[in-house]
Amino acid sequence: MAKKGSRMLIGLMCEACKSINYVVEKNKINTTTSLKLKKYCRKCKKHTSHKETKKLD
Repeated sequence: MAKKGSRMLIGLMCEACKSINYVVEKNKINTTTSLKLKKYCRKCKKHTSHKETKKLD
């Protein structure tokens, strides 16, 4: 089975309420800058911007 060497797990944290709502994979070779996406926050009950947080294993 192939190993995912260049991909890593990151958490997406809501900038309004500071809760980590999503865990996504990021290719660290192709995407060197930090992610900032507009996603739905269940705690805020609206679409807010989410930014990349610490690396998860």
